[in-house]
Amino acid sequence: MTQRAVEHGITFDIAGDVALGVLHEAVGDRRAPGVLLIVGGPQYRVGSHRQFVLLARRLAGAGYPVLRFDYRGIGDSAGEPQTFETIDADLRAAADVLVARTGVERLVLWGLCDAASAAMMYAHRDPRIAGLALANPWVHSPQGEARVRLKTYYLGRLANADFWRKLGSGQIDWRDSLGSLRNYLRQAFVRRSAPAGPRHFIARMEEGWSRFAGRTLLILSGDDLTADEFRELCATSAAWQGLERRPCVARVEMRAANHTFSSTEWRTAVEDATLEWLETIGGDGA
Repeated sequence: MTQRAVEHGITFDIAGDVALGVLHEAVGDRRAPGVLLIVGGPQYRVGSHRQFVLLARRLAGAGYPVLRFDYRGIGDSAGEPQTFETIDADLRAAADVLVARTGVERLVLWGLCDAASAAMMYAHRDPRIAGLALANPWVHSPQGEARVRLKTYYLGRLANADFWRKLGSGQIDWRDSLGSLRNYLRQAFVRRSAPAGPRHFIARMEEGWSRFAGRTLLILSGDDLTADEFRELCATSAAWQGLERRPCVARVEMRAANHTFSSTEWRTAVEDATLEWLETIGGDGA
């Protein structure tokens, strides 16, 4: 049975701002990596339906020290609000604290949605990071969303007898539906020039993941547009497909789950998958 770990509220510095976190001490004396939980915006360290509180307690009770925290401008941390593209300093400061307070030498980053995206961009810059646990990474683009909606919504409707019945009886405005379809087709298949300014975050995610030498766990929900966009990117991009199919990448599909794994069954399955995967990392550099 998993034991309850001791929890401490802590404060630490991020570029001159005071940040708040909760440190979950590991139960037992096993040699294991620490886990840094990164919360996707606009959530704070608790997470939707207390997801990150419960995950941290489960992991710490199994022997993995955990830190969950608010990055600058979110929750109880001071400073200007940050986005997932600007939290490298926050991640490094939190990693420093977790190492200093627990004595671990190796770390795992666990992130949901755009927190997973932030982890992919950051991990290769920090040699202490041994693993990435990525739940429904955020790779949104207008083209990606259009392709997913065409596949999951419009093609599904064409095969639905109820749709044709409603269309024939005038319950569906075919002009409005046709207009939406035309718009998604244009977005999905018209090639667009690269945006001006800094490189797009998806390109930086690809580079970061390709340069990361550790293990990766992908957890993908079945009832989630964000996860569908990630699948679509991996299916249509040779570069992303190659990254996803590396031997160091494990993939868990949760067909019925929504974006935040909001039921007890889904949440427990995520915890189980994470613990099983953490065993492949261990504390010896494997």
